[in-house]
Amino acid sequence: MGTQATLADVATLAGVSLATASRALSPTKGSAVGPELRARVRAAAAELSYAPNAHAQAMRSPTASSAGLIVHDIADPVAAAIASGVLAAAADQNLIVTIGASGGDAEAEVRLVETLRRQRARGIILAGSRFADSSAQRWLADEVSAIRAGGGRVVTIGQHTPGTHAVVVDDRAGADGLARALWARGYRRFAVLAGPEFLITSEDRVGGFRDAVTALGGELPEEQVLASQMSRDGGYTSLRDLLDHGVEVDCVFAVDDSMAMGAVAALRDSGLRVPDDVAVAGFGDIAALRDVVPGLTTVRLPLAQMGRTALQLAFDSRDEAQLRHVTGTVVLRDSTPAR
Repeated sequence: MGTQATLADVATLAGVSLATASRALSPTKGSAVGPELRARVRAAAAELSYAPNAHAQAMRSPTASSAGLIVHDIADPVAAAIASGVLAAAADQNLIVTIGASGGDAEAEVRLVETLRRQRARGIILAGSRFADSSAQRWLADEVSAIRAGGGRVVTIGQHTPGTHAVVVDDRAGADGLARALWARGYRRFAVLAGPEFLITSEDRVGGFRDAVTALGGELPEEQVLASQMSRDGGYTSLRDLLDHGVEVDCVFAVDDSMAMGAVAALRDSGLRVPDDVAVAGFGDIAALRDVVPGLTTVRLPLAQMGRTALQLAFDSRDEAQLRHVTGTVVLRDSTPAR
């Protein structure tokens, strides 16, 4: 095993002072350094597989029995379901799992990956969606390369990131199938509650839904696609905004089940009945839907199994990318009766 890289080595490779390198790599002081300089220092650290202490270096052994799971929000039912699968599979293999939440921030997500790399987690799982943020993606690519060089593996759930294994979800196909099923039930005037801008999962689900509606001869105006946080409160606020602007629709599609539940609450608080006045559909089929009345139409994903599969892939020793494809199943319930 070679000599462990020091902070001085990182500073030399990046062409900066020791103090600047320290600030750029600090979780609390990194923002004090310009983005280009910070990226250069972090790229140098990744190239050298820099770890901040000897304990982290010791964890480099391929027999390390730790894994990391990064989600947007552990309170989100989708993340919780995936985590349950990861933890169940980890228990089968006597593995320790560290869970971190990014709060939906692209840079925060990569900082968590960086932290897990320094702790020498053998496998790291990124659950949810990647961000369409080029600087964060370049930083993530550097981290993935460093993790692979150290004998570790990174697995993404949702979309495939180069250099990783992946549980790939065909969100476009799921949303396309849902739109066609709703059209067949007589719905023509749609609104879509999308997630935050630049969140690839949201973009794919909106795109698949819109393409299907267009192919069927309908349209989905831009003003009827509302971006918000992918949460119950995000769905509630977006739907209230839509109603306040007097937009009339006969069906609301939320790209996440929690958002759909918020939309149902917003409609009821506005004196509208679901589904008599407005129908609602979601995506994911989270466990909480068992208690929702009327039953919510959605696209079912095997969330817990996706978590299990991701953990197994995280400890797959093959270098070539291992991909497991998942396609959702449209589940029609009472929230979208035939018109």
